[in-house]
Amino acid sequence: MENFAASVRQAEVALRDLFEPTPLQKNDHLSARYGAEIWLKREDLTPVRSYKLRGAFNAMRKIVARGGGTHFVCASAGNHAQGIAFACRHFAAQGTIFMPVTTPKQKIDKTRIFGNGAVEIVLTGDYFDQTLAAAQAFARESGATFLSPFDDPDIIEGQATVGLELLDQLGAAPDIVVLPVGGGGLAAGVTGLLAELAPATRAEFAEPEGGTSLREALLSGAPVTLPAVDNFVDGAAVARIGDLPFRALGRFDAAQVHPAPEDRICTTMLDMLNIEGIVLEPAGALAVDVLRDIPDLAGKRVVCICSGGNFDFERLPEVKERAQRFSGLKRYFILRMPQRPGALRDFLQLLGPEDDIARFEYLKKSARNFGSILIGIETTRPDNLDSLCGRLEAAGIGYRDITRDPVLAEFLI
Repeated sequence: MENFAASVRQAEVALRDLFEPTPLQKNDHLSARYGAEIWLKREDLTPVRSYKLRGAFNAMRKIVARGGGTHFVCASAGNHAQGIAFACRHFAAQGTIFMPVTTPKQKIDKTRIFGNGAVEIVLTGDYFDQTLAAAQAFARESGATFLSPFDDPDIIEGQATVGLELLDQLGAAPDIVVLPVGGGGLAAGVTGLLAELAPATRAEFAEPEGGTSLREALLSGAPVTLPAVDNFVDGAAVARIGDLPFRALGRFDAAQVHPAPEDRICTTMLDMLNIEGIVLEPAGALAVDVLRDIPDLAGKRVVCICSGGNFDFERLPEVKERAQRFSGLKRYFILRMPQRPGALRDFLQLLGPEDDIARFEYLKKSARNFGSILIGIETTRPDNLDSLCGRLEAAGIGYRDITRDPVLAEFLI
């Protein structure tokens, strides 16, 4: 990446035609919690509420400048699509954006609004791989330019402007930069820039536990395709790290990659919303979430990249539910209850004063001595539910805790 910083500076200057640098804000709440100086780079405050606009704009401006065409194609159900749409509008270019049929209407509508007549949206495929194949085939047949969300040098260069801004805003090199990782474009760009301008700055990476494509690639020495991915952190749930990003990231140690449990990310999202008033999507909360996993944090100056804030509030009940389960404040049980009068009353008397029934399903079955109850219980302290389990055992009531059983929880909860 010879003269990479100079190229990134040119991209950053051009980017000012679209928006001013996103804020870099010191966060007193997180600083006090971790005994460090924690700064948040607020990429959730770009015009499209994610950093993806940077790479899309940079790649598009270079192609347009060299007369490489004005028709662009991408496959995305989220932030990359919105970045492409916004950039197409800016350059008066034509965009064709392929999205899975299952994409929520809110994301489709936002992409269309950002494009403002410059883009056509094609819904195809139940799964992203099908959508991607259709987009690439269309680009080949039409002669349009396909823009990858991360596996493109100009996309990576555009994302690196995040690093240039934070160095300018901080006025000094931070001790640590925490970078969320999906396909790796942002991480590759920022670490490439830091290697040139702030080589003493340590990089730490955050991936969703259900999509650790960078960590597995580092352990294997080459990109690998994960057999399955948890799509909850949809902005970073990538089965295979990009080939170009891995060339830049392959020098790092797997110990610098911190898997974030999806349910724990929900606690971080609620924490940032309730305490700081900051709306982050799951991928946008990754860097903040893994602060608890990073060694030698105390006393350091740390910058977390909050990569996006495109959160659909219809998902808030699910986020709250998952956060409660992770924190041990809500658990689900299947109880084996004797089918006799008064059995339910006996059970209710075992509940503590802070225990609240949030879910209850019971089907009385004829010609059986026992029946099954699905029950969800919320409380204020995790040990309340441990105590309840002890009382159930003492009373001879059989139970099964299905809170963390992935099959039963998905089907019943």
